Amino acid sequence: MSNQPTDPDRSRDLSQPIEKLSADERLKAASDQLRGTIREGLADPLTGAVSETDTKLLKFHGIYQQDDRDLRDERRRQKLEAAFQFMIRVRMPGGVCTPTQWLKLDELARASGGETLRLTTRQTVQFHWVLKHDLRSVIEGLREVQLDTISACGDDARGVMCSVNPHLSPLHAAVYDLAHRASDQAIPRMPAYREIWYGEAPGQSAQPEEPFYGKTYMPRKFKIGFAVPPVNDIDVYSQDLGFIAIAEHGELKGFNVAIGGGMGRSDQSAATYPRLADVIGFVTPDKVLAACEAVMGVQRDYGDRLDRAHARFKYTVDDRGLDWIKTEIERRLGFALDAARPYVFISNGDSPGWNTGEDGMHHLTLFVENGRLSNRPGHALLDGLRAIARVHVGTFRLTPNQNIVISQIPDANRQQIERLAEEYGLLARAYGSALRVNSMACVALPTCGLAMAESERYLPSLVTKIEGLLEVHRLMDVPITMRMSGCPNGCSRPYIAEIGLSGRAPGKYNLYLGGGFHGERLNRMYLENVGEEAILEALDTTLGHFARERREHEHFGDFVIRAGYVDAVRTGRDFNR
Repeated sequence: MSNQPTDPDRSRDLSQPIEKLSADERLKAASDQLRGTIREGLADPLTGAVSETDTKLLKFHGIYQQDDRDLRDERRRQKLEAAFQFMIRVRMPGGVCTPTQWLKLDELARASGGETLRLTTRQTVQFHWVLKHDLRSVIEGLREVQLDTISACGDDARGVMCSVNPHLSPLHAAVYDLAHRASDQAIPRMPAYREIWYGEAPGQSAQPEEPFYGKTYMPRKFKIGFAVPPVNDIDVYSQDLGFIAIAEHGELKGFNVAIGGGMGRSDQSAATYPRLADVIGFVTPDKVLAACEAVMGVQRDYGDRLDRAHARFKYTVDDRGLDWIKTEIERRLGFALDAARPYVFISNGDSPGWNTGEDGMHHLTLFVENGRLSNRPGHALLDGLRAIARVHVGTFRLTPNQNIVISQIPDANRQQIERLAEEYGLLARAYGSALRVNSMACVALPTCGLAMAESERYLPSLVTKIEGLLEVHRLMDVPITMRMSGCPNGCSRPYIAEIGLSGRAPGKYNLYLGGGFHGERLNRMYLENVGEEAILEALDTTLGHFARERREHEHFGDFVIRAGYVDAVRTGRDFNR
């Protein structure tokens, strides 16, 4: 990517004196290109933590400092330091992973990550429970198999998403190739990363500073994704920048460009809201990387650097206006976008089980409830995937719905893979309703410092109780999307689910209804700050009504709007009304 532009009016925020910018902007500017005192903090044996400043800088290195909140009160009573540990997120464009890489991830998880791996909603893996003295060994282990954690967190372009599976068709392969190239282009060069984690000497890098990001990077995180209709598995409208593949007779013609999506919000501020991206035009494949740079450049230069809660691209789009933003993107591109082309989405979920690509190779999608890979009675998921990785000759594909695809299985290996999946309890038919298969949860407690309520640990039991209602109303096989988040930030994309829950306090949630089945519409709050009893009562009423009066092929999210339970949300600014 190119250097920052020199337009005198490039930003009302970057034109401000540095001392008037937000604290995080000043921190980035003074961090010595994200070095801070991370090296010294890692070497301090007297604490399991790093400093508050370095905690923020570590995010750019793909690492979050956390503590075990289940133990927080007890350790405080004993006047002990919190049980600090770290989450490490891997950069994995499009969720593609080789068996060799998977075996290394498994090895590192068993040695330093609490014998568990977490599949995320952005097609990568996270290690939890990593202690400070193990951080470097984990990152060095990732390097051995050509993986890293650069820009997996922080104010930069996060891991680029892509519809799975690139081996289903030449079209999917072409889109994945562009997604990978977009990731390579957008990744920060970060000499600090190589110095701190790989031991390179300062100045050894040929790129001493960031040519695109500068000293202050992006105002906030920036998310990019590529979708292949008719499946919107990446929830393209939730991305800051989304590319929707347009094909004719299986041949990629280009992409519709969608901008301004984002899920995060705050219960305390009506000025924050989720927003769905707007489609602004069409580009041919050879213009995709230029479009990435132009759109990111607009947000880098015009995003709010005074108020961090207002710094996402969605607010820049709404503040400046969609027409202004599009004009500025086109000015940087040097050409006008073509008119958007027709496309159709029909779902945003995965289809567990077997399918076969155009080349005759087989692909097995495994349902992993809430993305948590561990060994439990009857479901030794970690052991099962290790066993498969030892014999698999293809690749693994992590899905945006926290599942995993065993990809490129030849005829000769299909029976063996299926036997192992059955033996270790990996097959989706062991998990019950279509609702469960279409559910997602963020991590939340006990590791996430932002969580206000349970999510991953609670959603399975709540789904079991909802399944009792589905059984009564004969809806067990009807696909309904359900997402739960432990706080308003929306990591599990709850605000586009047909049933969404966001945590408010222990055991209390906001209940949202009316999202679009394929992610095309935001939902609306139906109940505020309620517990399980009220949630189940509301769902019993609405699901029962849906079972009695739904129209042919009507989805639950559409029905609750038609039946008057909630009004449709038309824009992000309409979400809180």
